Amino acid sequence: MKRIIIGSRGSKLALWQSEYLAVELKKLIPELEIEIKIIKTKGDKILDVALSKIGDKGLFTKEIEIQLLAGNIDLAAHSMKDLPSEIEKGLLIGAVLKREDPRDVLISHKNYRFQDLPPGAFIGTSSLRRMAQVKATRPDISIRDIRGNVETRIRKMKEEDLDGIILAYAGVKRLGLEDEISDYLPTDIMMPAVGQGVIAVEAREDDQDVLSLLNRINDSSVQFSTMAERSFLNELQGGCQVPVASVAELQGDRIVLQGLVASLDGTEVFRGNCEGSRDEAEKMGRQLARQLMKKGADRVLSAIVNS
Repeated sequence: MKRIIIGSRGSKLALWQSEYLAVELKKLIPELEIEIKIIKTKGDKILDVALSKIGDKGLFTKEIEIQLLAGNIDLAAHSMKDLPSEIEKGLLIGAVLKREDPRDVLISHKNYRFQDLPPGAFIGTSSLRRMAQVKATRPDISIRDIRGNVETRIRKMKEEDLDGIILAYAGVKRLGLEDEISDYLPTDIMMPAVGQGVIAVEAREDDQDVLSLLNRINDSSVQFSTMAERSFLNELQGGCQVPVASVAELQGDRIVLQGLVASLDGTEVFRGNCEGSRDEAEKMGRQLARQLMKKGADRVLSAIVNS
């Protein structure tokens, strides 16, 4: 194998992820020639509509997957949280890379910590997951829909004089913007999105040369943790249009999985957790999803989807 083409979105963060993947591949084959091909996705083109109103299946991945299936690229580097719960037929996740801290953070140009936000504070986010959890903890806070890449959202926060915005720590760190962080949000206040902090590498399922290479950079502990999270999401048939969160941690050979489903206004929040062996990762995700649905999450999800 002499040359590989990686498909990527054009944002600074997406390019960082693709370049990080390229470095990992070159560690294995120093002479490997790597090209990064920028592909615009639907989510990149429509910036004036809330994510939840666009339709989230493959919002940031579909166009890249089309190029991958056509053989125009060999690999695709994604933020795992952008991947639909079911992968396109003919493709698979060939590797997951070392996970960054999955937590969310508050960025406030007024230097507020979350607990110190004033009554009626204005927080920017386009995520229903974040919105619901903010409302569950602080129903007085007003949410402003704000989209764009990390730098754009920070700029909009300042221009609109919002009290803060909530972003994934992983993206903020990877762009070298940690000095902007005013607070790190614990998972009991803000449970992360499924796969948050993970770079997933998508490939064709019949490309054995590429899959063999990816197997050598795959982080098995992250693989099992995210397998549990994605199984939870898949069982709930969740995505950007519903407030679903999950995070798993591998402790030795055991996985501790947390999951959450909330109503849009945060008045109903269903949380649960379970523990099992790494070999039970997918089973655990399904079981936890069913556990929350029995508690009433199914009713909440159905109301959101049908609204």
